[in-house]
Amino acid sequence: MNESTKILKVGIYERLSDEDRFKLNKDDDSESIKNQRNLLMAEIDKRPEFVLVDEYCDEDLSGAGTYRPEFERLIRDCENGKIDVVLCKSQSRFSRDMEVIEKFLHNKFIEWGVRFISLADNADTANAGNKKARQINGLVNEWYLEDVSNNIRSAFKAKMKQGEFISPFASFGYEISKEDNNKLIVDPEASVIVKDIFDLYLTGLGFTGIAKYLNSKNIPCPSLYKYLKGSKLNIISNRPREEIKWNTNAIKTILKNELYLGHLIQGKRTTVSYKNHKIKMKNQKEWIKIENTHEAIIDEETFNKVQIAMKERTKPVKINGIVHLFSGKVFCLECKHYMRKKNSKKHEYLVCSNNRDGYDDCINKSSMRYDILENLVLEAINEKIKKYYNQSELNNLDSKNKANRFLEKIKSLEKQKENIEKEISKTRNYLKNLYEDKVNGIITNEQFKDLITDYNKNEDKYSNQIKSINSEIAYYKMKEETSKNNDKIFSKYQTLTELNKFIVDEFVDKIYIGNLNKETNTRDIQIKWNFE
Repeated sequence: MNESTKILKVGIYERLSDEDRFKLNKDDDSESIKNQRNLLMAEIDKRPEFVLVDEYCDEDLSGAGTYRPEFERLIRDCENGKIDVVLCKSQSRFSRDMEVIEKFLHNKFIEWGVRFISLADNADTANAGNKKARQINGLVNEWYLEDVSNNIRSAFKAKMKQGEFISPFASFGYEISKEDNNKLIVDPEASVIVKDIFDLYLTGLGFTGIAKYLNSKNIPCPSLYKYLKGSKLNIISNRPREEIKWNTNAIKTILKNELYLGHLIQGKRTTVSYKNHKIKMKNQKEWIKIENTHEAIIDEETFNKVQIAMKERTKPVKINGIVHLFSGKVFCLECKHYMRKKNSKKHEYLVCSNNRDGYDDCINKSSMRYDILENLVLEAINEKIKKYYNQSELNNLDSKNKANRFLEKIKSLEKQKENIEKEISKTRNYLKNLYEDKVNGIITNEQFKDLITDYNKNEDKYSNQIKSINSEIAYYKMKEETSKNNDKIFSKYQTLTELNKFIVDEFVDKIYIGNLNKETNTRDIQIKWNFE
């Protein structure tokens, strides 16, 4: 080596691209880390002025962007003057992102005095003449990335539309089948906890109360449970994984998740682009929902009750996380605003929310003692149950008899519909015969047109009749189902000694409390039932 030859500190960069992960034998592939290293080391051996300073290697990482740890270390070393030459197998190994190519090869590297060389495509920033070739190469590489991204998105969308589960991790309560990684199966242990969460909510516990209960029983939260079962799910937290507990968001997420009904809802989120991996929520219309793709953990009736309860409930008591019995159900009869629950040293009571924070807009200013309302509702529910079990009442008003009447009405309507459909069939046969008579010259074209007009009128009449009957059938089927549900509610109970949130939610829709009559010391209290 000539004494005047300047020694150049070289950093070699290798990357095994994301698309190379699925190749059967990476050691035999020209894109493998081993082969890249051999090629680059042979180049250094050929150039006496090159001295290897460090090696930078990213495995199974995409060439889009700069979110690669070894790539970032390489850039820092270039900026700090540790490296004179960056040597790669090809420009695409360094980056497929045109912005990155422009930023570093044609700007920052020039500023820092760093030379970039790639062997396969003869890119060399010391050669000003091949700058355009480097830029064209950068564009081609970026187009490739975009095509790959679009193909992957299309493939995932097709899988979602076929009801295939595409996430690498299953939601709490399920696990991915070992036989089919696009299929969910019930996790026997976690599914029990999911059922408990739904049951606890219906008994009156709020999100906070359920979380406290589960933590008090040392039941691991979803992320810890997955970790204990060997999952590699990454969790971002400022606490050690073993100290992460159940929280209100985890409980709320489970209670709202239709996955537990056996339905898959996917495609809720996406990234900004193949280069910008920031997550953004998609419009609900774009979500892909496929029903009955796996075994349900929660039945539809329980799930729907929880959704209704979540809409109706006010905030739980902060001390214990328990939602009060009539939360979301008590309203002022005078102004229809909701009644707020408050506490005094002696009693709990309810007041109209339209009389607070300086407002005085409702005549209903007297509070209603909570324990008195509770006793009144308990008495009213027991009266309903007593009436249901009274045999003389059952003979006339029993919901089963009502349901039978609805069934009879439905059968009668379906018979009418069947008769009309027979008439339609006859008229269509008549139309066919008319056409044959016209073809055979038995009737004229004018006669055929007149008869067709009559046929069309009859067809419209029959069509309207069937629409009307279908509407009636749907109505009576709804009444029949309501009657069955009422029967289910009453058949669970005989005499109640106390109320809980679940019982109140089953029987009561709304409670209206009127203004106190100071002369009689009474007030109008109206209960709207779920079954009337």
